[in-house]
Amino acid sequence: MSKVIYIPDKLPTPPDQQPTVNVFAAVVEPKLINNLVRRLNQIAPLEKLRHVKRVQKKQLEDGKTQIALILCLASENNCNLDVLSPCVQELVTSYKLSTFITKVCKEAATTKEEWEEQCKLWPTSYHPPTYNIDGITGFNEVDTQSIFGFMRLAIELAQSSNKSVVNAAVIVDPSVKQVIASACDHHISSKNASTSNVNGETIFKKCLKSIGCHFDSNGSIIHGTLPSSSLLKTLKQSCSDVSCLYPLRWVDLPLLHSSNSCCWHPLRHAAIAAIESSAARDRHLFPTLKTMDDKSVEMEHMGPLTKLAKRQKIDLENAKRKEEKVGIDAEGTYSKSDRPYLCTGYDIYLVWEPCIMCAMALVHQRVRRIFYAFPNPSHGALGSVHRLQGERSLNHHYAVFRVLFHEDEL
Repeated sequence: MSKVIYIPDKLPTPPDQQPTVNVFAAVVEPKLINNLVRRLNQIAPLEKLRHVKRVQKKQLEDGKTQIALILCLASENNCNLDVLSPCVQELVTSYKLSTFITKVCKEAATTKEEWEEQCKLWPTSYHPPTYNIDGITGFNEVDTQSIFGFMRLAIELAQSSNKSVVNAAVIVDPSVKQVIASACDHHISSKNASTSNVNGETIFKKCLKSIGCHFDSNGSIIHGTLPSSSLLKTLKQSCSDVSCLYPLRWVDLPLLHSSNSCCWHPLRHAAIAAIESSAARDRHLFPTLKTMDDKSVEMEHMGPLTKLAKRQKIDLENAKRKEEKVGIDAEGTYSKSDRPYLCTGYDIYLVWEPCIMCAMALVHQRVRRIFYAFPNPSHGALGSVHRLQGERSLNHHYAVFRVLFHEDEL
């Protein structure tokens, strides 16, 4: 049965198997807590353990309350008191503290279950994700069918050339369920590339089997483990023209100058080409004085799906409200602030899981959700090799989903 599954931003860890680190702690009297905490925050801040609370209150069997305090992080290799910094040692001596070693969880909890397990060791803070993206907790039937439809559109686009297996990207505005832009990998195809059907079996199905995925008797995909080197070699032969699967393949190819060949470019992956097409569309629909005469954004440079999306996406009521609110000058141009900001709020459907370059480009575009059909075992950035969506240092995060199709639908 076809389904959509959420790809979490980190590998799931059983709540009771979370990584821990050692810390120095001490039991203290309640009246000393404020002074000690204030001083320790100055001389030994828990920079790498911000989720861990400094104080632990514990109810003893006799009904009394015991208060323990974290002094500082302990060394992995040496937990002797002589490794304490001079400032902490001075504090221990001054207040005659009896220190001990205890464990706390190394990383902040991402689920309530993890948090509850962490607090069994030492109290921690739990902050649920501040963003709420539709689909993380599941899709309704209408949304699921819409997702399947757009993913089929991407697969059909990837198969349209009938020359080789490539990646395809379709950018969608989910608020109106309309295609904004689309593109395939732009590069030279291998002369010996496989066609879209081999002995009655679609090339995509063949590639799925080559990366270790199998189908059960009902036609449903059985998740496989990461492919072996021999399977990766088979995949490379079958799908050598998918840019995200082999982003450095252009280095190995000789420069071709034939007039019959399209231009090879290492950056023209499907996702980036679709982003460029989306930007050209915005410049066309929201022209400024600077872009009115820009011949590079004419619609013939955009794919057929984008032309269709251009007609479908224009919302006359919204345009009228914008005209009444901010006004359009006599030249019929808009200010830059009237344009959509990059791909904010949009979804993108990719046949193959993107590489790091494409995944990072989608971060910069403020894409809201990414859907892909097939994993990228060699360079996948969203689940197979890396999980860029879980990198906390980034200033934007999107939700990632994989669309699993029934065998008969491929």
